[in-house]
Amino acid sequence: MDMNLQKYMAFLTTVEYGSFTKAADLLNYSQSGVSRMISDLEKEWHVTLLERDRTGVRLTSGGAKLLPRVRSVCEEYRKLQMEINELHDLQSGLIRIGTFSSAATHWLPNIIRAFQKDYPNIDYELVLGDYTEIEDWIREGRVDCGFLRLPTDPALETLFLEQDNFLAILPEGHPLAQSGSVPLAALCEEPFLLLENGEITDVFRQNGLTPRIHCKLWDDYAIMSMVESGLGVSLLPELILKHVPYRIAAKPLDVSAGREIGLALRNRKNAPIAVQRFLDYLQYR
Repeated sequence: MDMNLQKYMAFLTTVEYGSFTKAADLLNYSQSGVSRMISDLEKEWHVTLLERDRTGVRLTSGGAKLLPRVRSVCEEYRKLQMEINELHDLQSGLIRIGTFSSAATHWLPNIIRAFQKDYPNIDYELVLGDYTEIEDWIREGRVDCGFLRLPTDPALETLFLEQDNFLAILPEGHPLAQSGSVPLAALCEEPFLLLENGEITDVFRQNGLTPRIHCKLWDDYAIMSMVESGLGVSLLPELILKHVPYRIAAKPLDVSAGREIGLALRNRKNAPIAVQRFLDYLQYR
């Protein structure tokens, strides 16, 4: 790789991960090597790109102005490498995937294992975030594609994958755990543990109900632990509840509630060949 491109990638990766150390690990350089490459750019361009302190690194105004151009150069180089790989019958390549945690935990390992049977030399970069972050990463070119809740930004192309139903989560000995389905209204009479991502709140609002929120959390496993301890009840997507170690009961609701999960990308036709093959596989899995 051209030395300037190495410097651009060092700068871009350091900004994306906010750390010389993380950038060095990802790029297989030493930390001092990454720092030196960025210092070289600053000397060549006569611009301070990053502010450095004990908490990490931050873009300067000059760095922020140049970053989109650097990202564009790195992206074009990556596309060039993908085109070269196509000429060699997809013998290698990289697929960068934005994903939320439950998809990364319960879907992607099996998907990648099966895909690798046909394409064993493809590598993967998984970037975890929430729906908004993943949308931004797709638009910016930070990832090639991403798992999202549908509908999403209409400017993105999407592939529907699965309907993920919401289930009532109860302590094992709870009276409602013995029923075939749980009335959504009954959950409003219990201390409710809310997964703070907007999805669950929408379910109650669409049905004209208001839960008695006892605690708001961002972590689904923390909610399951608290339910197991008898601190309340909750509502979680079924995908999250696969292979959980907690002694809880998961029951269907008496109303239809869930989320549509899909894969999104900027433009399937112009995507690298490895990404196109990956989408073909997902479409017919």
